[in-house]
Amino acid sequence: MTSGYDQNCPIAQALDVIGEKWSLLVLRDLFRKGPLRFQDLADGLAGVAPNTLSARLKTLEKQGVIATRLYEKHPPRYEYFLTDKGQALGPVLKALHKWGEHYG
Repeated sequence: MTSGYDQNCPIAQALDVIGEKWSLLVLRDLFRKGPLRFQDLADGLAGVAPNTLSARLKTLEKQGVIATRLYEKHPPRYEYFLTDKGQALGPVLKALHKWGEHYG
């Protein structure tokens, strides 16, 4: 994803990685619950279309924020987990949570 923002701005760069709708909620669930399968993520995100969830997961994986592990070969099924880069977003999510509690 490439935004129309100033790419020299760190906030704009962060939004290119995690700024799509549903992405932060996927990360929230992976922080709260640990590695999750696609259906577990879908069940926790009421209203997300499967194709949208799949696209967000692919984007987050491409950006190195999450990774996958094969848990079933036939058919291939994966679970998603946070990488070190994804884990580094913990303070950001906690700050958003706190802000939402106070001002939401």
